[in-house]
Amino acid sequence: MVDQGYPQTGKRFEPKDMLFRYLGGTGLKVSVLGLGGWLTYGSDGGVSEVKQTAECLQEAWNHGINFFDTAEVYAEGKSEIIMGKALKECNFERDDYVLTTKLHFGDGNGFPNNHGLSRKHIIEGMNRSLKRLEVDCVDVVYCHRADFWCTPMEETVRAMNTLIDQGKAHYWGTSEWSAFEIEHAMHVATRLGLQGPVVEQPQYNMMVRERFENEYAPLYKLYEYGTTIWSPLYQGILTGKYNDGIPEDSRYGKISKSGADKFDTPETKAQLEQVRKLTPIAEKLGGSMASLALAWILKNKHVSVAILGATKASQITENVKSLELLPKMTDDIMKQIDDILDNKPKVAGPIPPSREAMTQNKALLGL
Repeated sequence: MVDQGYPQTGKRFEPKDMLFRYLGGTGLKVSVLGLGGWLTYGSDGGVSEVKQTAECLQEAWNHGINFFDTAEVYAEGKSEIIMGKALKECNFERDDYVLTTKLHFGDGNGFPNNHGLSRKHIIEGMNRSLKRLEVDCVDVVYCHRADFWCTPMEETVRAMNTLIDQGKAHYWGTSEWSAFEIEHAMHVATRLGLQGPVVEQPQYNMMVRERFENEYAPLYKLYEYGTTIWSPLYQGILTGKYNDGIPEDSRYGKISKSGADKFDTPETKAQLEQVRKLTPIAEKLGGSMASLALAWILKNKHVSVAILGATKASQITENVKSLELLPKMTDDIMKQIDDILDNKPKVAGPIPPSREAMTQNKALLGL
């Protein structure tokens, strides 16, 4: 290791063949695939061992993934604990990976103040998260939900900036906020001369599109707002593993048994039929259904990171193959997919027809 005037004791990062994007309008570079701890690390039925969690983190690292995500509420804080210990065991150089967590729901007994976006919970909740993760700072801290009706936005914006000023986070973001709530936070931050949120963590996948593609469209134009997507495989449904029933070792067979009755609903049955129709497209391109679903997401330039969930290292290896399909996602393939999904949001074009006609005026064009 080259002496750079600073003690480096951890494993240095190698980007391999990973694709990187900026996190929205910031200068932070993130791998387009990330690894998250929701329903996986520390959860009942998930991974409870540090060693197995470390194996997943190491496999992600080996493929050029530098983005790791968790939250105070995941497994009531246990996800942060096990991921923190696993990161220590992996011994990655801290400067080389992006670590994110989320605040709002608390880590257990939430009443009355161990939840929400009050200044008290944001600052104290951050301290508890850092202790569990065994780090001094996270790269991004999200407000896990909006608290619009309970806490003044100015209080939340000031508290998030306090975390940044104290060196406990570099950036802050939102998760499952409405476009109005994000715009309101931006307005308050601008008025106060403070840093506004830079990234949203929403659900986005082939089955859930409206908010990401339609409601957030103005945010991409105005702020280059970043996104780190959760549930890109729709909790496994888009892998095709549930096409013929619920496997015993699957998420709905172990971790989310209480939600397994959804497979008896007309909506889920229709979605599974769509997955069956999409599978031949994946096979034609030389990939799995999961790879197709991930490549479809990454085709959208507004996606900064798609967060994977994995209890086995082999799942990460398989999901990274989506990058091989990405160059094959032509306009024709995207249309074939949209025809099967039949759920493309009606989004206004970048330039409405009336404005397009006006800008073609020869006098305006100087012709």
